[in-house]
Amino acid sequence: MEIEILNKIPDIDWKEPIPAIDTEEFRKVVMSRRSVRVYDETPIPEAVVQDCINMGLLAPNSSNLQCWSFYWVHTPEKKKKLAEACLNQPAARTAQELIVCVARPRGWKMTRQLMLKEFEKQGPKVPQGAIDYYAKLVPMMYSMGFLNVAGIVKKVILFFRGLSKPTPREPTTHKELEIWAVKSSSLACQNIMLAFRAHGFDSCPMEGFDSTRVKKLLDLPKEDVITMVISAGKRAPNGVYGPRIRFDRKLFVQKI
Repeated sequence: MEIEILNKIPDIDWKEPIPAIDTEEFRKVVMSRRSVRVYDETPIPEAVVQDCINMGLLAPNSSNLQCWSFYWVHTPEKKKKLAEACLNQPAARTAQELIVCVARPRGWKMTRQLMLKEFEKQGPKVPQGAIDYYAKLVPMMYSMGFLNVAGIVKKVILFFRGLSKPTPREPTTHKELEIWAVKSSSLACQNIMLAFRAHGFDSCPMEGFDSTRVKKLLDLPKEDVITMVISAGKRAPNGVYGPRIRFDRKLFVQKI
């Protein structure tokens, strides 16, 4: 099935202002962001935490399906339990705030409907190709079916289609769908951490946690995937364990 929204430039009349950007200020935010392991007792204002999460929600994501959730674990009892599930590492134990970032592989079912409702409100100015994309193509792309039967059928179809033309080949399994959702949620996590730094606070993305205990604490469905737990606070004097280490750029960047 060909959907014109993928390759045809839509005839739309939409303009928005582009603000001037201070490159050096942005560079300072990126360069000063470190994975902080120990925080002092400086509280983070609630407005700052809310703003950082809002910045996460503005991250780019696949097809604007926004398959993520963010759990700001704020109450002392739950924070203590979450820190324990994070192996009681200092980055969790000393944090002023903890945010669990969750990828929701099946979240597209809800947000697809929300997109179609938004198009209804916008009326005839929405290109038909965009409506077709969410109404027809999205279910085809992300439905795996019972026992992954639909995914297997898709895999075969996409293989033969790919013999003659460029073809997106994933996701065709539940695991690939998880990867798809985790990629988008990871972009949001980076926005959140940079936002904390811009507000003068610090963060640490943690992968060291007991996912079963964290899911139980948050009452998450089995299919959801915890992308990471972000701790936040003001760095203590011993909060960074050493200089930033990056290997030779030539190992990772190729101009071809």
